[in-house]
Amino acid sequence: MIIEKFTDHLFGENTYLIADKNTREGAVIDPGGDVKDLMKYVKDNFIEVKYIILTHGHGDHIGCVPELKKDTNACIIAHSDEKEILLDKKKNLSYRMHCGPTEFEADKYVNEGDSINLGDLKLKFIHTPGHTKGGMCIKVGNHMFTGDTLFAGSMGRTDLYSGDNKQIQKSLSRLKNYEDDIIVYPGHGPNTTMGIEKATNPYMV
Repeated sequence: MIIEKFTDHLFGENTYLIADKNTREGAVIDPGGDVKDLMKYVKDNFIEVKYIILTHGHGDHIGCVPELKKDTNACIIAHSDEKEILLDKKKNLSYRMHCGPTEFEADKYVNEGDSINLGDLKLKFIHTPGHTKGGMCIKVGNHMFTGDTLFAGSMGRTDLYSGDNKQIQKSLSRLKNYEDDIIVYPGHGPNTTMGIEKATNPYMV
C-alpha cells in the first residue's frame, strides 16, 4: 500500500494519496491545497486516481477538488450528510479562503459502514459527526484517516456550521473501540496512533 502526505502550508491541511502498489489504482483524500506536487507524484509513479474522498466539506479540505476532478475525472465521494455544505460556499467557508468560492456535488454519497475497493484494498467509511454533520473517517487495514475529527493530542472545533460538541464526543468514544496499533492520519498535524491518543489525548482519555 502506498500512502503519501502533502501538506498545505497556509492552513496546514493534510492531503493524502493512497494507492494499491500492484494495480496502481489510487484515491486522494481531502485535496484542499495546491495539488501540483501530488499530481507530479501521481504521474511519476503511474498512479490512476479513481476516487477523490472527502472527510468533510470545509474549504481547506475541498479547495482543489474541481481542479483535481478536471485532471483525473475521479469519482468524488462524501458522506450523505455533507451535501448541504458542499453546495454552499458560505457554509463550507471557501468564500473566504485562498482557494476561492467552491461549490460542487459529489458523484457518490456514502453512509456508515459503506465501503469501496481500490485494487486489493478495502476502504471502509465511518460516520463521525461533530466537526461537521457529515464528517467521516476512512479505514484501510490498520490505517485510519480522521479528517478534522481526531488530531494528535486534540480534536476538531465544533463552533462552525453544523458542528456539535456532543456529537464529536460520541464520535471520539466510538473511535476508542478501535485497536491501539491503528495508525491515525489527521486532517492537520502529525500522524499518531489510536493507542497514543487513548492514553494521552484529553478528549479521549
